[in-house]
Amino acid sequence: MSGLRIVRLANFVTPASGGLRTALRELGKGYREAGHEPVLVVPGARESDRDTEQGRVITLPGPVLPGTGGYRVLLAERRVARLLEELAPDRLEVSDRTTLRWTGRWARRARVPAVMVSHETADGVLRTWGLPERTARRTADALNRRTAHAYARVVCTTAFAEREFVRIGARNVVRAPLGVDLVERHPGLYDAGLRARYARGDEILLVMCSRLSVEKRPGTALDALEALRRRGVRAVLVVAGDGPLRARLEQRAYERRLPVAFLGHVADRAALGALQASADLCLAPGPAETFGLAALEALACGTAVAVSASSALPEVVGSAGAVAADGGEAFADAVQTLLARPLRERREAARARAECFGWDAAVAAFLAAHDAPVRAPQPRRTAMNRTGVPGSAWAADGRSAGWTTPITG
Repeated sequence: MSGLRIVRLANFVTPASGGLRTALRELGKGYREAGHEPVLVVPGARESDRDTEQGRVITLPGPVLPGTGGYRVLLAERRVARLLEELAPDRLEVSDRTTLRWTGRWARRARVPAVMVSHETADGVLRTWGLPERTARRTADALNRRTAHAYARVVCTTAFAEREFVRIGARNVVRAPLGVDLVERHPGLYDAGLRARYARGDEILLVMCSRLSVEKRPGTALDALEALRRRGVRAVLVVAGDGPLRARLEQRAYERRLPVAFLGHVADRAALGALQASADLCLAPGPAETFGLAALEALACGTAVAVSASSALPEVVGSAGAVAADGGEAFADAVQTLLARPLRERREAARARAECFGWDAAVAAFLAAHDAPVRAPQPRRTAMNRTGVPGSAWAADGRSAGWTTPITG
């Protein structure tokens, strides 16, 4: 079979986006390297059409969603439908189960195999917005039933993300992990000068790389810092990321006299990697994460991560991290648990865990979900890091079956 045109639609992507933007870029690069033709359609302030390392990227004007800190959405259904007809995709991949769910019906009429990628748990996001657990679950189940019926397949990146579809009896769910760049991210990025910029020699440097929005629960990191300092732990926090809660968090840090540096969005990936590698620990408090690329990047840099027990991250970080209930005191406990481990052991375990997740394997798993040909990945040379642990790729674990009509219970 010759290469396929894989058209990908995504909302909630901006130049300052984090994990989703990274995943789209790396998957697009991988599709292209495998001989396919990836086309990404995203919303933006103005129309554009560019050829990039991840393939063709088309931007359509889309309005800003209020209260999201700048996220835009593709709401012009007729225009998007016309574009899809012009592009004539062989496969359709959608990264938004809400405003773009109509594309599943379009694909069915056009006889185009389509998948929806679940980048978050619906009930988890609804709970972070304040809905009671039972209400969030009922609402999520209704949304997920419609999603499972709309697409030929639903792709989940972890068993955690898959559970809410298994719960409703969806039979068209496949699992495909995301990955991390094991060459770009490595412990050798440690920079003593950078660390000294934010923390003295007797201080613990904590880093959180996260969008500052409600569903990410960034305030938990400040609560953990405050708890640690009450316990006599000389810790400081650096926050890399921006979002609608930034001003509120800065005010809280000021009022409580907490040593927090807010860097905003860090566009330079090398600089972000150096920050992650130079931290003593990273914090990932988001309770609705279905994978957590920022946490995985920190592990690749040799930095252990304290993660929310309510998310998929315990599944991703394994024994290289520490799991905490969703609160400042619990995260402070997790930080101290990790700090009690010898430094070298902690850093080697973090890197070794990251090496279970390479982008080659992720691309292979996503292409398998599309029933698309997968070219055998070439071995990638990885730099030896300061702990002497070389990078490697993770064996693919994507499941694939013939295209069928989705059946749900």
